[in-house]
Amino acid sequence: MNRTIAVLGGTGPLGSGLALRWVRAGETVIIGSRDAQRAQTCASQILERIRSAAPLFKTEHTCPLTGADNASAVAAAEVVVLAVPFEGHASLLKKLKLAFKPNTVLIDATVPLATSVGGRATRTLGIWQGSAAQQAAELAPQGVAVVAAFQNLSAELLGGDGAMDCDVIVCGDDPGAREVAAELAEKIPGVRALDGGNLENARILEHITALLITLNIKHRVHTAGLRITGLPIAKRE
Repeated sequence: MNRTIAVLGGTGPLGSGLALRWVRAGETVIIGSRDAQRAQTCASQILERIRSAAPLFKTEHTCPLTGADNASAVAAAEVVVLAVPFEGHASLLKKLKLAFKPNTVLIDATVPLATSVGGRATRTLGIWQGSAAQQAAELAPQGVAVVAAFQNLSAELLGGDGAMDCDVIVCGDDPGAREVAAELAEKIPGVRALDGGNLENARILEHITALLITLNIKHRVHTAGLRITGLPIAKRE
């Protein structure tokens, strides 16, 4: 499917890692940032890295990765991925409300870690709506389908060159939007997408991130991930 993906917070570790993997898989990506120049610089660096490793990429793809300010990125995309710190989550969505196209799929990877209020990364904040993703659904314009995904990926592994070994659980109230997120998840080598049901389950995904951070700290790594066993689910072609 020919689609454009805007990754807001794309200059950060998670966002840039997702952009890197999806461009390698043939997707068209726009990195969004408050600073358009910073987004363009990040996009150029990722493209240079890809092209230096695969010279033929230069001729097979014209301009699969660009950078822009957040509003311009959203206005040009069919899929928007939100990978920003929680402290800027609500204010950013309010600013961008008029920029969304009708029927956009909004994939929220935000985790309300307590670091946003000066607390520990091993704790999450209580959200009145239930989760950051449910907050996004409340703030997004009508017609935008919100799903939660990608909270539990290791940004360090995502930004590398090897295959990953983890599951991405996708939660959302719109089955079609869940399928879009699942397709994008499985474009990352080594990732399996699992349907996690309705958006209310996003709060569980967000809490798991804090647990994975605890495991990383205790084992002195940055690579903890999640695998669900016992499910007879075939990987998408």
